[in-house]
Formats: sequence, C-alpha cells, structure tokens
Amino acid sequence: MHISRLKLKNWRNFKIGEISGLPEMVYILGPNASGKSNLLDAIRFLRDVSKHRGGGLQDAIERRGGVGKIRCLHARQDTEILIEADIVNNRGELIWRYELGFNIPPKGKRNPQVTKERVTSFNSGGKCKVLLNRPEKLDTKDELLLRETHIEQISANVEFRELADFFSGATYVHLVPQLLKFGDQIGGRVLDDDPFGQEFMLRIARTTARTRDARLKRIENALRTIVPQLEDLKFLKDDITGQPHLEIKFRHHRPRGARQREDQFSDGTLRIMSILWLLQERGDSPLLLEEPELSLNEEIVAQLPRIMASVKSKSRSDRQFFITTHSQAILSNSGIDPSGIVILTPSSDGSSMRGVSDDEKMALNAGLSPAEAVLPNARKTEQFNFSL
Repeated sequence: MHISRLKLKNWRNFKIGEISGLPEMVYILGPNASGKSNLLDAIRFLRDVSKHRGGGLQDAIERRGGVGKIRCLHARQDTEILIEADIVNNRGELIWRYELGFNIPPKGKRNPQVTKERVTSFNSGGKCKVLLNRPEKLDTKDELLLRETHIEQISANVEFRELADFFSGATYVHLVPQLLKFGDQIGGRVLDDDPFGQEFMLRIARTTARTRDARLKRIENALRTIVPQLEDLKFLKDDITGQPHLEIKFRHHRPRGARQREDQFSDGTLRIMSILWLLQERGDSPLLLEEPELSLNEEIVAQLPRIMASVKSKSRSDRQFFITTHSQAILSNSGIDPSGIVILTPSSDGSSMRGVSDDEKMALNAGLSPAEAVLPNARKTEQFNFSL
C-alpha cells in the first residue's frame, strides 16, 4: 500500500495544499522554510495518532507544542486543522481514505477535540463505504469522546485496523552519525522511534542472522560501486562487551588490508549505509527520509536514486519513500519519475504544493533532468519587502 493523495489544511506552513497521483518514490523539493520537513511531519502525525500504545491524538498534539504551534499562522476565520490521505494497493486501486480534523473548542475546556474523523473503504469496483463519520450522535452527548480518535483505539478500529497499522508503521529517519558513533559516551534518552539513529546498531543486531547477512551483502555490493577499495562488510559482536559492530575491510598496501569499525566510518558512509538498510526493511508503511545527500560528495549523491532503486528492487521491498532534498546532484538523475516530484513554494499567504507543470513535463520528455527542468523553479521564492 502507499499514499496516493495528501491534503493539508492549516497545517504548519500550509494554509491549504493538496497533491495527488503519488508513486512509490516521492521527492519533495523547495527552498529553506518552504515546509519540506512539515510535509513529512503530517505523515508522522498520522503515525503518532494511530499508535494504540504510547500514541493517540492528545499525545501527538502535545509532542508538537499544542494546537497553536501546529496551526498555520495564516489561518483566519476557518481555524480547523485537517489532514486527508488516500491509500492505494499495489495495483494502484484506491482502497482507503482517511480524514482527520481537530481544533480547540470555542467554549469550555481548551483541550483539542476531533472536529472530523471519517474512514471510507473502496472495493475493487470503485464503490465506497463510509465506515466512520464523526462527530457521531454519541459524541454530542459526551464531548470527552472527541478528545480521542477511533483510529487509535483497538476496540473502535476493528473495521479499519489495516489502515491504523499502515499509518502507525511509518518510519522517519534523519540519522545523526555522531549519535551512532559516540552513543555510549553521549548516553541520554533515546527518543521514541529512534529518529536520529542512536540505536541503529541494535536494529541490525535484532534482525535474524540470515536476513541480516543478506541485507549487508546488498549494501556491500552497492557500496562497491562508489567505494572501489571496499572488500567486505561484516557484522560482529565485541567478545568482551557483546556490543554489536559493523566492520569494513578495505584493500590496502598491507597484505591483510585495513579494517575499520563504525566509529571510524565517515559521516557520509554511515548515512548511506543506514539508508540502504532501511530501504530493505519489509512492510507497507512509508519511509520518510530527510535530505539523504548530507555528508556525501556530489559524485555519490548523483548515484543515490539508482542505488536506492536497485537495493529496493533486489530486496523486494514494497515501502513507499518520501525524500526531502534540494540537491542538484540527486535530481540530475533522469530516471526519476516526474509524477513523484512535489514542489513547495513559500509565499506571504503560506506555502503551496504542486506537481510537475506541463512545461516542465515537456522539458523532461525532451531529455532534461529534473535538476535542469524543475529545480530552478523550485528554488524560486516570492520576493518580500523587509524594509522598515
């Protein structure tokens, strides 16, 4: 399954925005402060809401600092925050639509409440059935019920638990190599869902040996195309502490070569290895990646789309990827599906989102890469007058 349409209203940068026809690989482009991370956070929000343990609507809102921090600054009369998502199966057929709206009530206690929660299922013939449409009659009798969604409740989401599992399984990673390298020395609390990769080594260690070895072999083969000196990549545990480690052997002037562990890897090597590992994890839920080009040189970055597609294909992963980037090197790859490009544009009335325009499609069909045909337009911003 994957998200084919996403609509946001009053969500952070976006007063209103909608994008549809999304494929399995989605590249989100835009200048700084245009809302690339905030677009990913809308999917993360649905994930946090859908968790039946350690999640839910109130927790998801509180984590983000309250409704006031989530609501778009450009919202005026209509202040409801709304997220809508269409989900399609592997054949591209629409099977689910989820709509969630919430706001602070005008009277009484100022706790956020559900203003809209609707779940619609679609069969193979395109016929739809509304399984949930809130507020319901019971909600009007007891407004406390509106503090929770039905998708977060096991007892209430029986008919659409597949949808709840899909959202709650979304993975967001913005790996910080220093936290992985020096986690033992830094210590501290690991955030829920480990978004910064502090427990990446434990993630590998918990995987069964057969699956782990197969994934590492694919990573090794992919890395050899960009690191010719690489000879092999192995997983091992420290004989004394039991700590898991990754070790790379490089061809060297010494007869036995040179070996390095993860705390000696470059930041770029750690980032690309974590990305290639995550690409192989099975499941239907989206994988959200922030700027995978960080810490990598441009020659490697230019090959990332090809490497990621190759690893994903060989591992038979069905996951959908959302990738934020403003890298010319990544977008120089002419094999990127134009339908998977989302362009964000900031303005004085909030950011907008769009797909590739007809003129851009013509340029792409003529042989130009997204870096040449789309990126220059994605970097344009509305001119603001800051003079006093």
